[in-house]
Amino acid sequence: MANDITFRISTTRFDEDYSPSEISRATTNFANLARGEDRQQNLRNVLTMIDGRFNDLARWDNRDGNRYTLEIDIVSVDLEFGAPGDGHTFPMLEVLDLHIVDTRTGARLPGIVGNNFSSYLRDYDFSVLLPAVNDGAASFTVPEDFGDLHGKLFRHFLDSAAYRERFALPPVICISVSTTKSYERTENVHPVLGVEYRQDDGSLTDRYFGEMGLQVRYFLPPGSAAPLAFYFRGDLLNDYTNLQLIGTISTMEAFQKIYRPEIYNANAAAAATFRPSLDNPDFSRPQVDYDREERSRLALMQGTYTAEHFVEPHGDELARWAADYSVLAH
Repeated sequence: MANDITFRISTTRFDEDYSPSEISRATTNFANLARGEDRQQNLRNVLTMIDGRFNDLARWDNRDGNRYTLEIDIVSVDLEFGAPGDGHTFPMLEVLDLHIVDTRTGARLPGIVGNNFSSYLRDYDFSVLLPAVNDGAASFTVPEDFGDLHGKLFRHFLDSAAYRERFALPPVICISVSTTKSYERTENVHPVLGVEYRQDDGSLTDRYFGEMGLQVRYFLPPGSAAPLAFYFRGDLLNDYTNLQLIGTISTMEAFQKIYRPEIYNANAAAAATFRPSLDNPDFSRPQVDYDREERSRLALMQGTYTAEHFVEPHGDELARWAADYSVLAH
């Protein structure tokens, strides 16, 4: 039953001294930056990018453009399941939790939890399960229950006492738009999120986050080169303050400029009809290097680890839990 699965939350400060934990997924934006000889300079550079962008968007009562700084915590969630005395633990996900520090007043304001999203089980679904299903297939196929277990576990986490005791509002996940889709500019403009774009043919990522109970909207913030995809539960435009939304934009836009500079550090802003492309030659390289090829290799390794240590040994138990969860949710 659903109450057989519980969650344990721990946090690690993301600053210039950050080092990934042993269980942290190596493919996360923050873990990738914290390796190698230039790790500390990489971290300093990205933190400077984040604070600079935050103050650029929060211009009111901020004449010198340095009023705010962000404190960023990596939130690691372990999933615990099984019979009492014979339980199992598996790293479920990692997100970022933001706090906004007003250096003028000394106030420390809560930001949004979520932002980045990483998951071992998602690595399994995309890097192991999908390739296996399509090996030798005549056309690309997605299993009917693709993302079902991951989505139920995520929704169960959001409804858990562990989440509700720690976080006051639902999460917002902010990632890159899909390079396989086209986006159309609308007339809707938000003072912080910017111009809304629309895409009616949902991507596989949109569908996957939909299984997690999250809907999506796409916005091009003021001064940005490309729209960001915001996945949320509730009302994105009214559940969060302007400063909270700015915190998410400034953090995730910095990561996207590093991870996908062809799109988010492009020298020309998105047109009315926008088709993002990693083949765009007209972009500026950021001061931080990111190894995308290594990221793909590590995703496969982490997906294989998930298969061997979670999906295969506990598949029957997880299937029963998922079936019970569906009954309870209904």
